[in-house]
Amino acid sequence: MMDIRYYDVIVSPVISEKATMISEKSQVIFNVVLKVKKAEVKAAVEELFGVKVKAVNILVRKGKERRFKGTVGRQSNLKRAIVTLEKGQFIDFSSGL
Repeated sequence: MMDIRYYDVIVSPVISEKATMISEKSQVIFNVVLKVKKAEVKAAVEELFGVKVKAVNILVRKGKERRFKGTVGRQSNLKRAIVTLEKGQFIDFSSGL
């Protein structure tokens, strides 16, 4: 039975040109919750997608300051996880569209 907290770790997969290019090297990019750690991301990906994870790299993009009609606002910080899969493993997001 799936643990519901795994769905709380991964927000969404990143579908972009760069993410598509690194998918050829058995890597996948996910947007994750800001407070999550590498081990939690690894456990969530292995459980939800049924693959073996080799490594997890995490990066935090700081939110930018933006102006809209003279009002200063700030975008949210964004945390991404680059997940490297074991050789022969893959996750296909294009079939679910």
